[in-house]
Amino acid sequence: MSHLILLLLLFLAPALADKESQKTTQNLPSNNVSHKRLKRAWIWNQMHISEEMDTPLPHHVGKITSSVSNKNAKYIIKGEYANTIFKVQETSGDVYAFERLDREKKAEYELTALIIDRTNNRSLEQPSKFIIKVHDINDNAPVFVQKVFNGSVPEMSPIGTSVTKVTAVDADDPTVTGHATVTYEVIKGDEYFSIDDSG
Repeated sequence: MSHLILLLLLFLAPALADKESQKTTQNLPSNNVSHKRLKRAWIWNQMHISEEMDTPLPHHVGKITSSVSNKNAKYIIKGEYANTIFKVQETSGDVYAFERLDREKKAEYELTALIIDRTNNRSLEQPSKFIIKVHDINDNAPVFVQKVFNGSVPEMSPIGTSVTKVTAVDADDPTVTGHATVTYEVIKGDEYFSIDDSG
């Protein structure tokens, strides 16, 4: 009886081993499976340009770049100021400004980048929006919010009595240290009156 069981085991062992081997093979990734297509993406540096640049036009702003690989690729920009103030070099993706910019008139511009196949105008990548920010220079003097400020003070008032408040504003970027800071000074009558930084 024990010889019969031993013979059965000898016959069944290879079949069981083969079944396990098939299971393992099914779980292993096949070398013939096609690779997933890599996701393409837009790549570019931040777009910044200083206002009122006095170097010759055009001014280089930045570069739009896609990871798409196509010898017929052509860069295009769209938007309200595309192909007027801003233009793109169609083969390199370099973006240029063809006007001197004034941050106090417009602080940023939103454009759309596209890349197409020049042979059939087919889009090679989803369009992508980008912003060009104009950096502030301290080019504005503070101005008073009204021409005349009237003040009064009772006679014999103690030193330090408030007489009036004046206000001046600066159009430069308040987020840049010192560009929109306003300080006050009395230039006539300073023997009687002083003014602090709040006006």
